[in-house]
Amino acid sequence: MSAPAGHPFSQLANTMSSVPSPRVYASGGPRNEAPGIVNALFFQAIERFGLPNAFVRKIDGTWKPMSHATVLERVRHLALGLRQLGIVRGDRVGLLSENRPEWALADYGCICSGVVDVPVYPTLPAEQIPFILNDSGAKAIFVSTAIQAQKIASVRADVPGLQWVIGFDGTKADGCDMTLAELEALGAKQDSADAAAQFKQDALSVQPDDLLTLIYTSGTTGNPKGVMLTHDNVYSNCVATVNAIPLEGGDVALSFLPLSHIFERMGDYYLFSNGVTIAYAESMDTVPINMQEVRPTLMMSVPRLYEKIYARVLENAVAAGGLKARIFFWARSVGDRWSDEKLAGREPGGLLGFQYGLAQKLVFSKLKERTGGRLRFFISGGAPLSPQINKFFYSAGLTILEGYGLTETSPVISANTRHHFRIGSVGKPIPGVEVKIAPDGEILTRGPHVMKGYYRNPEATAEAIDREGWFHTGDIGEIEDGFLRITDRKKDIIVTAGGKNIAPQPIENRLKTNKYVSQAVMIGDKRKFPIVLIVPDWDPLEKWAAEQNIVWTSRAELLKMPTIQAKMEKEVKGELTGLASYETPKKVGLLEHDFSIERGELTPKLSVKRRVVEKTNAALIDSLYAE
Repeated sequence: MSAPAGHPFSQLANTMSSVPSPRVYASGGPRNEAPGIVNALFFQAIERFGLPNAFVRKIDGTWKPMSHATVLERVRHLALGLRQLGIVRGDRVGLLSENRPEWALADYGCICSGVVDVPVYPTLPAEQIPFILNDSGAKAIFVSTAIQAQKIASVRADVPGLQWVIGFDGTKADGCDMTLAELEALGAKQDSADAAAQFKQDALSVQPDDLLTLIYTSGTTGNPKGVMLTHDNVYSNCVATVNAIPLEGGDVALSFLPLSHIFERMGDYYLFSNGVTIAYAESMDTVPINMQEVRPTLMMSVPRLYEKIYARVLENAVAAGGLKARIFFWARSVGDRWSDEKLAGREPGGLLGFQYGLAQKLVFSKLKERTGGRLRFFISGGAPLSPQINKFFYSAGLTILEGYGLTETSPVISANTRHHFRIGSVGKPIPGVEVKIAPDGEILTRGPHVMKGYYRNPEATAEAIDREGWFHTGDIGEIEDGFLRITDRKKDIIVTAGGKNIAPQPIENRLKTNKYVSQAVMIGDKRKFPIVLIVPDWDPLEKWAAEQNIVWTSRAELLKMPTIQAKMEKEVKGELTGLASYETPKKVGLLEHDFSIERGELTPKLSVKRRVVEKTNAALIDSLYAE
């Protein structure tokens, strides 16, 4: 199959001639499908599968299904209702909601109408919302709850172009102009066989290069930038991901990451278009319970979930003590050896095979039960995953397919698959995607997944996408045997006052495998040596303190005690053996509270904003360097 003129792969031969080594270039191969639109995937899924349980949500303690037929009808009524409000093709509509079926209904209703939706993170404070709505030119906004409706009501005077606020649960008393039910009723009055046929025709007339969505990326400084993703950006990424990671009939997924972020949103398109039942978690906090109730066969998550599961398993093993603890650590050791054999392409047998079967029965099966007992694989993205944690899950029979991407790349650039799997990497590029490493180590990518640009910001667009179409990710990485490995963020690289370069993320990931460590951030740029800020995992630390007969009245008081400081320094030192002297944190600062989205320390996908953490803890950091 030859690529059309102007397609990135039409330049492949020229590109390859300029690449000095295979280690700086990788490709997922040519794109195998013509440009397309997400709307086509929507209709194809409904016609192909016709599931009675396309969406599932817990209502009043019971998981309630929504069929493909109902989804189609409600999406059509929603779209017809928007038209009655005067919202037409090319208009912008905000979407401010937690994960729930109505998010997907509103999304499909917009994009099938040719309307560009503008997701707004439900965790954003009210004062940050007007910029997004004004910059995008949103005429309407969907809001989920009374709380979200009241946010909009408090800033509505600052958004003069906003004509309609439509509440999923919120009412006029909360500041909504109408409810979702009223909007759908308005559309239902316009419905007929002819209207349904015209709706489908209009939806399928959307062009691949038409704008699908505007997603505003959070930044540590200045206003966010609106990422313009076209239908084909997301369509190509969805189809390529299906080719790389196929799905099966009867698959069930638990959705809990913010749909406002392209990772979960494209993921839901990927799932829906392949007949997967999507169950929406009640909240981030209920995910462990919901996993056991829904019993998913696959899930998408960020590393934070796996870190928490690993920490709890380790804590429980240690707390059990005696024979149970010995059995756990024996099983982990057996799992490590078994994994090494499997990953090397050998089938473990003999004594190791017998031991692994016993380890599965005694230890690993219990971990599987916590996920519902049916999980075929996890998909991880958003931040680097600790190789140690990934290997532990793999040895337990719970494969984590780690991938890599950004909002600007729709999002997937590369992913591990069942057939191409390497722990410590983020896999090989998916079909249609090129990756190369710039001379300074930065990862560059090119293909149909790269955004159209930043909305109304040509300067930022030109800075991000060069003349040859390569998008500059801002991440540092390496390529080996076609597998991409992320070593750090370009902006996160620490350069000490002595000129030593330190990649902090791998070090932080090692620390987060320690049962006493919840979160870790290294500091040291332009400083004489690195230090690390640690948020303790409070349950095991408080248990240890009680065992030492330490008395405290508050966590803040506990952290100030020399015994606790010495304990945490010992744990940090023990985890970081083998590092070069200049890489090893010289001091440890202890923080009482987990980093949070509300305080601006985390992005909505739970990535740490290093500069914000450094700024908010400046006094502590200065004191550590002053000692």
